[in-house]
Amino acid sequence: MEFIEWGEHLSVGVTVFDNEHKQLVSLVNKLNHALLAGSAKKTMEEILQNLVNYTKIHFKHEEDYMVLYDYPEYEKHKKEHDALTDQVMDFYMRYQAGKTVFSLELMNFLKDWLTNHILISDKKYKNFFQSKNVE
Repeated sequence: MEFIEWGEHLSVGVTVFDNEHKQLVSLVNKLNHALLAGSAKKTMEEILQNLVNYTKIHFKHEEDYMVLYDYPEYEKHKKEHDALTDQVMDFYMRYQAGKTVFSLELMNFLKDWLTNHILISDKKYKNFFQSKNVE
């Protein structure tokens, strides 16, 4: 069983965002598998770096769509993206500096961070983009 199960409950109705969310879920699941398998620090660091990079790409895509379609909650959503990015980058920097380690606590943070962002913040734009015929 995966650490995060993708399902329709996580769909935001925009194919490109759903596909990117699936990729983010996959990266968190890979990180969890590596943690449970006791993989080398280098392997886990590479997965975390991919997660950080892909998160930035995904957030940029969402923000570009929001600007293009004049999403009324854009500023608020961007601030949340910035705060989430800062949190993950802070962990990544502490990890690289040897000040923290991978743990179940970290994995639960990543799971909550991703699923709550999708289920709460991203779901808010679902109807908006559907009204603009964005699929």
